[in-house]
Amino acid sequence: MRIGLGQLLVEGGEPARNLARATDLIAQAAAEKCDLVLLPETLDFAWTHPSALYEAQPIPGPFSDILCAAAAQHGLYVCAGLTEQAADGRNFNAAILIDPQGHIILKYHKINLLDVEQPFYAVGQTLNVVDTPLGKIGVNICADNYLDALPIGHTLARMGAEFIIAPASWTVDYSITEEHDPYREKWLKPFSILAQLYNVVVVSTTSVGYIVGGPYEGKKSVGCSLAVDAHGVQAQGTFNEFASQLVVATLNRPHRPECGTDIGLLLERKGYRFDQLP
Repeated sequence: MRIGLGQLLVEGGEPARNLARATDLIAQAAAEKCDLVLLPETLDFAWTHPSALYEAQPIPGPFSDILCAAAAQHGLYVCAGLTEQAADGRNFNAAILIDPQGHIILKYHKINLLDVEQPFYAVGQTLNVVDTPLGKIGVNICADNYLDALPIGHTLARMGAEFIIAPASWTVDYSITEEHDPYREKWLKPFSILAQLYNVVVVSTTSVGYIVGGPYEGKKSVGCSLAVDAHGVQAQGTFNEFASQLVVATLNRPHRPECGTDIGLLLERKGYRFDQLP
C-alpha cells in the first residue's frame, strides 16, 4: 500500500477551511500516486471544540459528502475523522473509510474517550474490519491506541486486520518542543507491540496547530504521524505544530495466515501470557 499520512492544519470551529485543506491534501496524495490517504481526527471542528456540540453533521451528510466527492474525483481511498451527530441526537468522534468510488465502506466511533472529551462525544460500541484490494483494514482513533486501551487493537488484529489506521490529534502543552518528543513511549511502544505480536501495520496521522476553544485551549497538536510494522518505523511526520505536510510511505501488505484459535497459539509462541494479571 502506498499511503499518504496527511498532517493537516485543523482550526477550531472552522469546518469549511479545514475541509478545503483536506481536499487539497487528497489531491496531493493522488498526485503522489497514493492508494490511500489518512487524515486526522475530528478534522471538521477540531477535537473538543465547543461548536461541535451544536453544529455537528450526520454521516452521510454535507461534510462526509465533500470527502467522498474528493475520493471519487481522485480515485483513492480516504480515511478521515469527523464529528457525527447521530439520529438520536448524540455526537460521536467518528472515523470513516471511503473507497475510490466515493462510498463509505466503514464507519467507526471512538471508544477510549479521554475524560475531557466525554462531554462532547458518546462512547462507540462497535469495531469493524473491511476487506479491500489493498488488504484487510481496521480503523480506530487516537487514544484507542493508548497502552491501557490496547485490547481495541488486539481485537482488530483478531478480526483479521492487516492494517490498523487511526486518525488522531496528538496534543501537548505549548512549551513542548521537538527535543522533548514525549510520543516515543506513548505511541511508538503500543504500535510496536501490536505490529510485532500480530504482524500488522499500524498507521496514525495527526493534526497540527494551536488549539482554540474547549478544555485544551492553548495546547497544540504537533504532527509526528507514524507508520509502524513488525520491522519498526517505516515513516514519520515532522514533530512541529506548523508541520502541515503529506508524508508518503510504501508499506508492504503483511502475511497473516493465522485466524481464530491459531492466533492464540501464535501469541503463546511469542511469549504472550493470557493467565496472569499485570
